[in-house]
Amino acid sequence: MSITRRTFLYQAALLSAATAVTQQASAMTKEQTFIHHVYFWLNNPESKEDKAALIAGLKKLSVVKTIASFHIGEPAPTNRDVIDRSYSVSWCLFFKGSDDQASYQVDPIHLNFVKECSHLWKKVVVYDSIDI
Repeated sequence: MSITRRTFLYQAALLSAATAVTQQASAMTKEQTFIHHVYFWLNNPESKEDKAALIAGLKKLSVVKTIASFHIGEPAPTNRDVIDRSYSVSWCLFFKGSDDQASYQVDPIHLNFVKECSHLWKKVVVYDSIDI
């Protein structure tokens, strides 16, 4: 059976359109990586004990099941006008999506961390971001 050029082009256009719609639908349902970056300013920034207590609390908190990965850090020894090195500890979390991050916020382990460690800090700043 032979097909005409017109039929071939019509079928090719339909296939192309169907592929584009499928790819767009797939992209819309794909979860975006959610990054939750928390900066802590300690009440007593010179206290090694307070810093160690906060870090120990963060390590306990890291077992929350919805956390894909995490990083605990401190200011790097870099000095430029755009760098804020005034914080004591940073806590960077990666989640597979916003639902996982929302679950983390109400997880009993997270709530307990806030209850047990909030006396250590005077200020907390959070930056949340998602994929572009």
